[in-house]
Amino acid sequence: MENRQNSTPAEKVVEIRDLHKSFGAYHVLRGVDLDLYRGENLVVLGKSGTGKSVLIKIIVGLLTADRGSVKVLGSEVDQISYKELLALRLKVGFSFQNSALYDSMTVRQNLEFPLVRNRRKLTRGEVAMQVERVLDAVGLLQTLDQMPSELSGGQRKRIGIARTLILQPEIMLYDEPTAGLDPITCLEINGLINEVQERFHTSSIVITHDLTCAKAVGDRVAMLLDGTFQRQGTFEEVFNTNDERVKTFYDYNFIQ
Repeated sequence: MENRQNSTPAEKVVEIRDLHKSFGAYHVLRGVDLDLYRGENLVVLGKSGTGKSVLIKIIVGLLTADRGSVKVLGSEVDQISYKELLALRLKVGFSFQNSALYDSMTVRQNLEFPLVRNRRKLTRGEVAMQVERVLDAVGLLQTLDQMPSELSGGQRKRIGIARTLILQPEIMLYDEPTAGLDPITCLEINGLINEVQERFHTSSIVITHDLTCAKAVGDRVAMLLDGTFQRQGTFEEVFNTNDERVKTFYDYNFIQ
């Protein structure tokens, strides 16, 4: 990939080589190679159970690979100390599929929690300003004092993204960001992912099996088939094939 402005090679913020992961006799990843470049939204496509979520958990050190190399922002994830890994995770935002909000906390408290825990030198006023900044970025400033139970699924998803953004990560990992949402809300979340990329200059990996999402947000698409990335490129390049596995996946999702 080249930088569009000056035609120089773009910086790799994630480099994955020959990655293998099995659970017992079940081989999930079978020699994965993948790069994420600074400033891009990379969509990882695949059916349920193909190892998409396993991949991003390995990237942040929540799972350990059986073999292979994972380099994030210049650090080999499996070769750094636990303290260094914790510091690296602060630069990588993980937006969970279920939003992972604390039900007993208000929206304000949910967003304050990671700041108070990881940015202890901030004043109360600075914390409040950061909370309002990210809430405004996802268009939900009015929910500040609401409980998660009072929010719709789409609003919870947005709040989850806001909580991830509050530590100003360089890399965003989205795990099935449109799962369980109605079509209109899916479009809103797709728009938000693109807004986050533009406004916060993030580099993102978007895990999904939703082709509408992939087409809307992906600068580049990588399709996981039989444990490896066998097709990468633009959305059109990935699906311009006679490979029956790819065609079946496309037909199942059915995009006009």
